[in-house]
Amino acid sequence: MSNHRDRLVAIVDDDHDITELFHDALKPISGIVVFKFTDPVIALEHITLNIDKYVLIISDLRMSNVNGLELLNKVKKINPNIRTVLMTAFEITDKLFMQYAREQIINSFLQKPILIKDLVEEADKQLHIHEVQLI
Repeated sequence: MSNHRDRLVAIVDDDHDITELFHDALKPISGIVVFKFTDPVIALEHITLNIDKYVLIISDLRMSNVNGLELLNKVKKINPNIRTVLMTAFEITDKLFMQYAREQIINSFLQKPILIKDLVEEADKQLHIHEVQLI
């Protein structure tokens, strides 16, 4: 099992204020290092270079260049054990969303606007699930 100090979490949203806020909210969680990205292409490069250390990716749906679904799908193809949370301000009824949820490409959804307590609870839950699945 990896050292808890090595556990990486990424927040990916093209809104700089959101990444700052969520980074600050998750930073106090013990045993993780939180990275924030406003460019999904750069996020994917960093995740790919550190694929064995990443445990959780929290991504917005609507971003330029690469949308959240594409990003999370690419991440899961490289390492299916990484937990993924998709954030969106839109209603989640699309067939592709449901297919990705069934296939475990998306492990959870957070509907915007997101309360900080809900973000922290979801991150804690996903981190716990990641630890349990490694046993």
